Amino acid sequence: LTCYSLDTLCAVLERDTLSIRESRLFGAVVRWAEAECQRQQLPPTFGNKQKVLGRALSLIRFPLMTIEEFAAGPAQSGILSDREVVNLFLHFTVNPKPKVDYIDRPRCCLRGKECSINRFQQVESRWGYSGTSDRIRFTVNRRISIVGFGLYGSIHGPTDYQVNIQIIDYEKNQTLGQNDTGFSCDGTASTFRVMFKEPIEILPTVCYTACATLKGPDSHYGTKGLKKVIHESPTASKTCFVFYSSPGNNNGTSIEDGQIPEIIFYT
Repeated sequence: LTCYSLDTLCAVLERDTLSIRESRLFGAVVRWAEAECQRQQLPPTFGNKQKVLGRALSLIRFPLMTIEEFAAGPAQSGILSDREVVNLFLHFTVNPKPKVDYIDRPRCCLRGKECSINRFQQVESRWGYSGTSDRIRFTVNRRISIVGFGLYGSIHGPTDYQVNIQIIDYEKNQTLGQNDTGFSCDGTASTFRVMFKEPIEILPTVCYTACATLKGPDSHYGTKGLKKVIHESPTASKTCFVFYSSPGNNNGTSIEDGQIPEIIFYT
């Protein structure tokens, strides 16, 4: 990063379109802080680096790192407080997750807007979890990037769930992206965002499996599932999702009813 002002640095860090791993971005920010300390004739101490970075530090999306990347870099950098380091380690490893003041929205190198589709027409109560994954197979008619799912929450009020989400190439049986994470719900029949750490490229006519494995109490679920959902955008071509049943699905079905109501993507 060759930024000469803090405002310029922050403007860069706020972008969703940076095509760089967050751990490398953090390294570049540390180098900027060292150079800025030298420019201001300050010793490059941890405290001075924090001081010159100011609000820029809060724009680093630490939750997008793997726990190994975080442990090898930011956790040992001295720039984060001990409390922040502990909270972020807890965010990576436990549920319910403590609140962290860092963005967990994936950066996407594609231009365009975030879109989502919902395959269900109605919401009902009491979908149970016994360790089996909720799955739905799908194809699309054009290249997109999936960044997350919308999932239903508890029927018993505010609750925290532990969840693993995956996108799998169905024919190759190859996992293209996954995230072990969690989400908090408020007890309503709304959907709640659960995001991948990086966008996952989806190619036209290839069959994929969306997979979510939840640990938690009974939830709401969707019914009257659609086999085909078309997303129309004023600035892009139509995106057509076609859904198919998936072997080994939780509760035995996946088109008519189930979890994974929403797919969140960039066109």
